[in-house]
Amino acid sequence: MGTTKIDRARVADTALRLLNEVGLDGLTLRAIARELDVKAPALYWHFKDKQALLDEMATVMYRRMLDEELPAPTEDTWQRQLVAYNSGLRAALLRYRDGAKVYSGARFTGTDHAEGLETHLRTMVGAGFELRQAVRAGITAYSYTMGFVTEEQGVQPMPDERREGFDIAERAQRMERFPLAAAAGAEIFAGYDDRFEDGLWTIVAGIEARYGVR
Repeated sequence: MGTTKIDRARVADTALRLLNEVGLDGLTLRAIARELDVKAPALYWHFKDKQALLDEMATVMYRRMLDEELPAPTEDTWQRQLVAYNSGLRAALLRYRDGAKVYSGARFTGTDHAEGLETHLRTMVGAGFELRQAVRAGITAYSYTMGFVTEEQGVQPMPDERREGFDIAERAQRMERFPLAAAAGAEIFAGYDDRFEDGLWTIVAGIEARYGVR
């Protein structure tokens, strides 16, 4: 091994690049160290365990999302803010193999998210939500996005890939005795962009109905 100098940022960047090649299961500290041309124990100076590294990776993913996927926080309707954030989140997660799995449950290592969250909560409270309701509405939309992308990446690990066994025509042929279930495959395993947006606006409509705020 060489004597390459590393820091947290370089390790996280390398891990995200390697993630797209090997997926989360293959992303080991040993593999990252090999990619960086250092010995594995060198990584423990920066991250106490793999979860700490995943936290940093998620933080970097979020920072990149702010730079590349989302406009700067602005005063807008709460509905459009909720849709814009979650649409940007989905786009960011889809850039990485197992992106949703990495991001799910991670704890941000910085406060980069605070400004956008503050802006959105201010908008929702100003629209008539109680803070508790605003938080729950945001968590509901976020949970929908994370679940949707997790399922989407189970079929299409990367935008240009599709796992074997998810051929819609072959599925329809196997299920021909159940015509509605067979035909549903084209809706379940394709058209992810349209389905995501439709579902997200359904969540928004549900929030409006639940809390009586429009």
